[in-house]
Amino acid sequence: MAKFVRLNRKYVNMADVNFNTAVSRSVEERGLVAPLRWDIIELLFFAYRDFVGDPDHVLDQFGFGRAHHRVVHFVHRYPGLKVADLLDVLRITKQSLGRVLKQLLDEGYIVQKSGEIDRRQRLLFATAKGEALVAQMAGLQTTRINRALKDFSPNDVAAITSFLSGMIDRDDPDKVLQVILGTENGTRT
Repeated sequence: MAKFVRLNRKYVNMADVNFNTAVSRSVEERGLVAPLRWDIIELLFFAYRDFVGDPDHVLDQFGFGRAHHRVVHFVHRYPGLKVADLLDVLRITKQSLGRVLKQLLDEGYIVQKSGEIDRRQRLLFATAKGEALVAQMAGLQTTRINRALKDFSPNDVAAITSFLSGMIDRDDPDKVLQVILGTENGTRT
């Protein structure tokens, strides 16, 4: 039989439970805030889960995780990417990148070279082994994307691309995003 504990209100941190749904709901109903987009939120959640889930199965075979995928993806896509720029793109700490990068370097998926002008720069390049891994995972993701887009017109695809671009935080535009979207300072030109 399950036993339940009843907490005395004076021992509960009320700052943590001080959310009044009735007030919140009435504010939304009065049009003072936009209605919550549970439909899109959940679709994005499940789309992301399945989109990264395909490569997760491949990565598991090598003892890699999603961080490995992101690193080898961007290193492959942007040969000669500086470690400092990779940190900016991924918005992670040096410590977080260090472990993942070391494993990818040690196992021969990425190589690191010094910059020709500034020898202190650490430039990253995917090896043939790294390129093959990226191609395998991108193939799975492309299949999923193509299946989802099969009934869309080119204008629909442009709208989807615009929507996804609009979801990206523009306060701190990524260098890679500028290249991907052909933008300058994070805004379309």
